Amino acid sequence: MEITFSLDEINEVAQQILEQNPNKVILFYGEMGVGKTTLIKALARQLGVNEMTNSPTYSLVNEYQTTNNQIVYHFDFYRINNELEALDMGADEYLYSDNWCFIEWAEKIQNLIPYSHSVISITLLSDSKRSLKLS
Repeated sequence: MEITFSLDEINEVAQQILEQNPNKVILFYGEMGVGKTTLIKALARQLGVNEMTNSPTYSLVNEYQTTNNQIVYHFDFYRINNELEALDMGADEYLYSDNWCFIEWAEKIQNLIPYSHSVISITLLSDSKRSLKLS
């Protein structure tokens, strides 16, 4: 799936992504400020998370519950120095829990990623639109 969108279309984009039946572990790639966290918030809303969501930059992971009792984990590994830090916080247990796992800065834990995962790459275009590719 490849689409071009603006941030005011983010909820529709999230719905389109979920309609593609991606793997529950999704890696998000893109420059800082491109909208990865904004998209993850929209995905969480589409899945039925009603509580306030925010970036787990300092906590590394935030956990949310959906209205139908699914668990959504949002990871931000920007601040870790190596995979051992992720293992120490139990990342492998989260990643293999069969719950939704949305991961920013996954390149820092490359060897811990489950084989079955999806990838979302976001690129900022020159006209304030974004290009998104789901694979």
